[in-house]
Amino acid sequence: MTDTTSSVNPGSDEQRRTSVTKRGGGAPASRGRTTIADGVVEKIAGLAARDVAGVHAMGSGLSRTFGAVRDRVPGGGGGKASVTRGVKAEVGEVQTALDLEIVIDYGVSIADVAGDVRENVIAAVERMTGLEVVEVNIAVSDVKLPDEEDEEPESRLQ
Repeated sequence: MTDTTSSVNPGSDEQRRTSVTKRGGGAPASRGRTTIADGVVEKIAGLAARDVAGVHAMGSGLSRTFGAVRDRVPGGGGGKASVTRGVKAEVGEVQTALDLEIVIDYGVSIADVAGDVRENVIAAVERMTGLEVVEVNIAVSDVKLPDEEDEEPESRLQ
């Protein structure tokens, strides 16, 4: 884009033309594209959901069992899998939708916990990514009873 401006030399009657070229075409923040992987949104949502009181675990019983075994195997990728377990994200250019599968503690209101999870996840994802969260679907797959043992076996290492 080129702007042409005219200026008058104070000592003469002739006009001088000056050509000024603007570079870049806008604010630096608007130059280029940012893409966010599904896994990034899944991690953010998984951590935000786990922060809510009343959420015992994420994922179905079967996925938690396999995840516990995978976490114990060296090189099994346990770190990423445990954070994103029970979370599925579909990420577009400006919007995202999430599906969460949770296990709640016995005695808490499922509706209240689901609402709190939804609020926390939406706030965290929108704040960190700038994406609009269009929906957060929550499936409660189990209730953790007080006398029930966790399905994840204890580590033999200390």
